[in-house]
Amino acid sequence: MAHAAAALELPDLAGIRAAHARIAQHVHRTPVMTCAAIDAEVGASLYFKCEHLQRIGAFKARGACNAVLSLDAAAARRGVVTHSSGNHGAALAYAAKRRGIPAWVVMPDNAPAVKQANVRRFGATVRLCAPTVAARESACAEVARDTGATLIHPFDDPRVIAGQGTAAVELLEAIDDLDAVIAPCGGGGLLSGTSIAATGIRRGIAIFGAEPANADDAARSFAAGALQPLAPTTTIADGLRTTLSARTLAALRAHVRAFGTCSEEAIVRAMRMMFERMKQVVEPSAAVPLACLLERTLDVEGKRVGVIVSGGNVDLDRLPWNAA
Repeated sequence: MAHAAAALELPDLAGIRAAHARIAQHVHRTPVMTCAAIDAEVGASLYFKCEHLQRIGAFKARGACNAVLSLDAAAARRGVVTHSSGNHGAALAYAAKRRGIPAWVVMPDNAPAVKQANVRRFGATVRLCAPTVAARESACAEVARDTGATLIHPFDDPRVIAGQGTAAVELLEAIDDLDAVIAPCGGGGLLSGTSIAATGIRRGIAIFGAEPANADDAARSFAAGALQPLAPTTTIADGLRTTLSARTLAALRAHVRAFGTCSEEAIVRAMRMMFERMKQVVEPSAAVPLACLLERTLDVEGKRVGVIVSGGNVDLDRLPWNAA
């Protein structure tokens, strides 16, 4: 896979460190939290990198800010466009507002209301479309054609991947003797950036991906060495209903050790556990790494493990344990 990775531009550790400096004034340096009661449940020492406390409530602020701040002045003036189920759209809207440029966000019409509101709050124009990849991409292309806006892809962009990797840089600066880091995986931007950063900083560290069993295309793609389709999915983890790109698959094959998957019940259990024991409100996608550890689909027994908590944009009127 080394040749494939070389053919698809990916950031290196130096690029991720440059992104960290570029975005520093625009994002939070989020805290790292621990919870002895959860450690006892999983049999490992967990260090939660709290990106649900990030600007816009998700790690996506990092990648979007790096991409937007990397644009030259002429491109920036024409604005930016993306497609997103929510968090990347809000992040791009936030980054564009910080730079004072227009943003358009194409969203599936079934995106959670809280995520649509998050995007509009930052002044972006929302275009709703059918909840298919083809519809998203078509609507994005139309906006770009009409406005000249630059497409900032949610994950298939080396500038975005570099920005996402900055969370792992901060995690390892805070806790420098981790044995492993786990991140959830949808399109693979976060996991790619995390894996490049962490393995670059700490030789021999194990990087794990975490996915819902109902949307395990990344785990299957990782095992096969080729992109696998995402079956029609019913996972509660709406942020992970996305397939990898050739670029992110190349990064994962080069730097990730293994994938874990988890049941829907475990995702809800992990969300509730973080709510009750840590007093932290996290969205389903962010609970997937802990869910994998609760179901023992990743072997971290006795290890010191960093967990990237990806986001906290939850519709509080539709908490899963309150479902009728």
